[in-house]
Amino acid sequence: HVQLVESGGGSVQAGGSLKLSCTYSGYTSFIDCMAWFRQRPGKEREGVAAVASDGTIDYADSGKGRFTVSKDSAKNHLHLQMNNLKPEDTAMYYCAASASHAIWLLGPSEYEYWGQGTQVTVS
Repeated sequence: HVQLVESGGGSVQAGGSLKLSCTYSGYTSFIDCMAWFRQRPGKEREGVAAVASDGTIDYADSGKGRFTVSKDSAKNHLHLQMNNLKPEDTAMYYCAASASHAIWLLGPSEYEYWGQGTQVTVS
């Protein structure tokens, strides 16, 4: 199993920045893909950014140019740097991991391990 713990959420004004972190542990050598998802009030969970073991990175259109995903395998951290935040970015943000190479990196069904989430509020 893999355990994921998110941190770094909070409240920020529009135009501000936040950096989310995900610390992963357990059978980390089996992880192939990792991603950030979010769930806005009244909406389905959606992919934000993802990184695969082969270096492939994918971003949702909503975050392109504003969000940057990075993985520090030495420290077992996945980060999401979010700049120029907008009120519509308000959501619970989740870290996810998959032991398989996802066909669709931003597809929630591709991931079997999930963190508890960290809230981001932009006003």
